[in-house]
Amino acid sequence: MLQIYNSLTKQKETFIPRLEGKICMYVCGITVYDYCHIGHARTFAAFDVITRFFRHSGYDLKFIRNITDIDDKIIHRANENHENFQELTARFIKAMHEDFIKLGFAEPDFEPRATEHIPQIIQMIESLIERGFAYRCENGDVYYDVSQFQDYGRLSGQDLEQLRAGARVEISNDKTDPVDFVLWKSAKPDEPHWPSPWGNGRPGWHIECSAMSTCCLGNHFDIHGGGSDLTFPHHENEIAQSEGATGQTYANTWIHTGMVQVDKEKMSKSLDNFFTIRSVLDSYHGEVVRFFLVNSHYRSALNYSQENLERSKNALERLYLALRGLDLSQGDADAVDLQYQTRFHQAMNDDFNTPEAIAVLFDLAREINRLKAEDEKNAIHHACLLKNLGAILGHLQQAPEEYFKQGSDDSGDIEQLVALRDKARAEKNWAESDRLRDVLLEQGITLEDNAAGTLWRKI
Repeated sequence: MLQIYNSLTKQKETFIPRLEGKICMYVCGITVYDYCHIGHARTFAAFDVITRFFRHSGYDLKFIRNITDIDDKIIHRANENHENFQELTARFIKAMHEDFIKLGFAEPDFEPRATEHIPQIIQMIESLIERGFAYRCENGDVYYDVSQFQDYGRLSGQDLEQLRAGARVEISNDKTDPVDFVLWKSAKPDEPHWPSPWGNGRPGWHIECSAMSTCCLGNHFDIHGGGSDLTFPHHENEIAQSEGATGQTYANTWIHTGMVQVDKEKMSKSLDNFFTIRSVLDSYHGEVVRFFLVNSHYRSALNYSQENLERSKNALERLYLALRGLDLSQGDADAVDLQYQTRFHQAMNDDFNTPEAIAVLFDLAREINRLKAEDEKNAIHHACLLKNLGAILGHLQQAPEEYFKQGSDDSGDIEQLVALRDKARAEKNWAESDRLRDVLLEQGITLEDNAAGTLWRKI
């Protein structure tokens, strides 16, 4: 039975979908005013693995990941750049998709945008006003009345009185309570706006996700997820808005991913330790970065460092080396002892424990390497299983030779040098063979001689 840690109840629970065999999952996506950073990558790598495992397990999954394409940060950045906010968001949405493709993230079933759901947002705000959970201020802003929602704080553990005590005193405060939050912002000069019953304006950040998730999945669905930094206030406010508007439970299970640290410090632009996905991809292949992201449990803090990326690169190479030189078209994963599949699935059923699942992959790789010398047919069966289990985590789907030669713009020249060295070896010209090996090594190419010939890879 699948066990998932539910952030709402603070414990692992047996996961039972609302409808047998079907799962509806919503994950908070990107606010597109800049390039995606490695913290975004960590969250969406985790949910990509979760998505793959659900579908591997036979569930009919509907996966929604939204885009926030209107908010204060977007407007501020567009004004800084002297460009239309839609041009800004289009540029960064395109960049986001490019980054996600390189990291091997599957597309969501639907990717709603806030600006395309203004009518649904307005309708939800109207429902909140009608049900006594929201009020309009004289300036046209609409606020959520937190005091009317009895369960406020149950997700994040926040105490309303402490929040009130620590609330910032605003110069102009039309709110009736300092903890109330905005649902609709009245239009300001030179800002994007839409017509509404309360005048021209634009939605607050929190209401966008409530409207988009319920529009796509219904008022009550299985799983809501995102980074742990969204627990408060964003997800807390989503619960208050959605349940206030519909009178129904919002999401049964809440999944939150841990934060990324850089050399054990919080990643922050102010500390100058902020890394975009594409800057990391300039130095490392997407599958290496992905392996780094999924090689720790999704709820734990992840330490980003050059050393950890190098370890991931070396570890992934060991797995590909186990597959190298074997014709998998002749194999049958079902011919392998069930212990590997059982251990892998036990790990994944334990709150998606990817470190334990990856440990199974390395046990398989060691067995393949042992079998290569004495039972190649059985080695091929084990290699097929390694590739199949790796696919659930989004790994090991390239041909090993393609993986090891990627990033080699001069592969033709390398192949020519390797052929010359093979010729020297055949002629027992060991001095020339050693010289060519050294030439290749200077270019970052290592060689592996075997009965089938010489294989090479970048190091």
